[in-house]
Amino acid sequence: MRWSISVVVPVFNAQDTLPTLIERLLPILHTHADVFEIILVNDGSRDASWATISRLAQTHDAIHGVDLMRNYGQHNALLAGVRAARHDIIVTLDDDLQHPPEEIPKLLAKLSDGAELVYGSTPTQPHGLWRGLASQLTKLALSRTMGADVSAHVSAFRAFRAEAREAFKDYAAPFVSLDVLLSWGCQRISAVPVQHAPRCVGTSQYTFGKLLMHALNMLTGYNVWPLRAASVLGLSCTLLGMVLLAYVLGRYVIEGGSVPGFAFLASVIIVFSGAQLIALGMIGEYLARMHFRSMGQPTYVIRAAWNPARHELGSPV
Repeated sequence: MRWSISVVVPVFNAQDTLPTLIERLLPILHTHADVFEIILVNDGSRDASWATISRLAQTHDAIHGVDLMRNYGQHNALLAGVRAARHDIIVTLDDDLQHPPEEIPKLLAKLSDGAELVYGSTPTQPHGLWRGLASQLTKLALSRTMGADVSAHVSAFRAFRAEAREAFKDYAAPFVSLDVLLSWGCQRISAVPVQHAPRCVGTSQYTFGKLLMHALNMLTGYNVWPLRAASVLGLSCTLLGMVLLAYVLGRYVIEGGSVPGFAFLASVIIVFSGAQLIALGMIGEYLARMHFRSMGQPTYVIRAAWNPARHELGSPV
C-alpha cells in the first residue's frame, strides 16, 4: 500500500544528527509513500539546528522547517508540527536517531490493519533509580489519563491518521501531552515492537525533575483524579479521627481516664494537618492551570517557517 505521509520531528540541539536522520528517512518515504513531507520543528535550540534545518529545506523539496520563538517543550513542538502537517498519515519520531526510520513500515502495517494510533514499543532501557522511578510515575499518570491498556507502551515513535486532530483542533493551553490529546480522538490504539538504537550524540533531556513535572501536568491538566484522591484522603482522615474520638471517650467512660501522652495528640494533629495540606496543594494545582489559561499563555509561538514549495522563509504557519 502506498501512503500520504507527514513526518514530524521535534528538534532540540540536534545539528549533528539531523543530516543523518534525513538521509535515512528519505529512502523509506520514497518507497512507501506517494507523497510525503518532513516537518522539522526547532524547539528553541541553542546550537545551529535552525541553520541546519534551513539548509536541508533548501536542498530537499519535501522538508518543511518551523522555528519556534523559544523552547516550549517536546509535546508543544510536536503539536505545532502536527497542526502544520498536510497529509493523511502523521508519523512522529525523535531527532536523536534512537527511533530507526527503517521501522516506520511496521507502524504503517498496523494502521492498514485498522488501528487509528500505533506506538513503536521499545524495550525498557536501564536508567538510574530516580530516572526509572520518574518514568514509572509518568506511565502511571498516562494510564490514569488515557484510560487505555497500551499506555505502558507509549513512546515518541507514533503513527496516526490526521483526522484524529479534529478532537483537539481548538486546544489552547500551555501544558500539552500529545498522547492524551490523541486519546481523545482515537479508539483503536495499538503498539508494535520496534528496535531502539543507542543514543550516538548527547544525552537525554528528560531528567527526573522534568519527567515528574510531566506526570504532574498530565494528572492535573487532563482529569480530576487527584481532586478525588484528595477527597478520599480527607474522608479517610475524618473516619480515623472519629475512631480515635470514640476510643478516647470509651476509655474515659470505662476507665475514668484519658489517653496519656503528648506524642499521641501530636501524631493525630500531624495526620490531619498533612491531609489538609495535601488537599490544598491539589486544589492549588488546578487553580494554577486556570490562572495560566486565563492569562492566555500560548501553547507555542512560531517565529518563522521555511516554505517547502518556494524555498524561502515564510510567515508563520
